[in-house]
Amino acid sequence: MVPRTPFSRPPVVLAVSVAGTWLRQALSGLLKSQGYRVQFASSGHELLERAAAVRPDIVVLDTDLPDLDAVAVCRALRQNRAAWDMPVMMITSLAATQGQRRAGLEAGAWDYLSIVLSPEELTLKLDAMARLKLDLERALEHSSVNPVSGLYTRHGLERRARELAADALRRHSPLACVALGIEPDPRGASARSAAVAYAATVLQASARASDAIGDLTEGAFAVLAPATPPEHALSMARRLSRLIETAGPRPAGVPPLRVHAGYEAAANVHETPIEPASLIEHAGAALTQARAGGPGERIRAYRA
Repeated sequence: MVPRTPFSRPPVVLAVSVAGTWLRQALSGLLKSQGYRVQFASSGHELLERAAAVRPDIVVLDTDLPDLDAVAVCRALRQNRAAWDMPVMMITSLAATQGQRRAGLEAGAWDYLSIVLSPEELTLKLDAMARLKLDLERALEHSSVNPVSGLYTRHGLERRARELAADALRRHSPLACVALGIEPDPRGASARSAAVAYAATVLQASARASDAIGDLTEGAFAVLAPATPPEHALSMARRLSRLIETAGPRPAGVPPLRVHAGYEAAANVHETPIEPASLIEHAGAALTQARAGGPGERIRAYRA
């Protein structure tokens, strides 16, 4: 066998399989020795709850689940995350029909394997998925726009901030950044993932054409707002927070949303220069302050 090239980092595999089954035993003994980090879920519900928090590189899905239909689980994962971002491999210990394989692939599975494979073949298939996932991850780190959501990545957001700051400097005009945080839902990570995706859709539909919207951190967005002084940044934060919380009808699985916000703004970038990256960082810090503030006003201006 050709020597394996080391991974750029250990790929994370989240496998859903009942304890004591052949698949759990095979994965536990095989993948850890090959440089993977393996976590297990025992049911479809547990997988959907944990997937967004674990952020696996690959999901290995036993088709014989104790609680849910495996195809429906695969489809639910696809609705909450991009197909390229989280490969799903479905495995059955039985002979699968052509219809079963087609249903799994139509639900978004990258592969549907029937009957127990040789350890070498299973490793090769998972290696191919893991290396493609890690290559895409590295490419996205240097991309300006997330190809799935259409929002700026953090890299793209900082680049756009530099462009807007240069323009504001020439025009002697204001520039603001508003950070919006979607709070975790007590019902679990899968509900939060759907809520964040829905909030991104609302933001894209509600922001001004001149605004630049991007991912700030997990569950938080940043909106760069040209020609927006501090008092208008506060109004914008209130307006966008209210829109996210009240827009509807919400898709199935999206709970009522609660939003905190923080903002930073320069009334005249020529008179009060600000580093573009600092503008985003300060808005994020103000969001953190708002989240820690307890009940009451959920919007904070940045304070050093």
